[in-house]
Amino acid sequence: MNRYGGPRTEAAEGTPRMKYVVAVLAIAIGVAGVVAGGADDSPGLQLLGVLLIIGAVVLGVRMVQRRR
Repeated sequence: MNRYGGPRTEAAEGTPRMKYVVAVLAIAIGVAGVVAGGADDSPGLQLLGVLLIIGAVVLGVRMVQRRR
């Protein structure tokens, strides 16, 4: 049910596949940031990469929970 009491539709929530693609791309960019930050000895870039990975994982978990 959506917030107006009607059934959920794919059009109302956006394309679920696109959200998964965004989450996977965010994880890939985060991993690249951690690796590049480690090679360059840059703790700030590593932290941003880890935060991006955590955010993408949380997004993915929330998407899976909403589908149930």
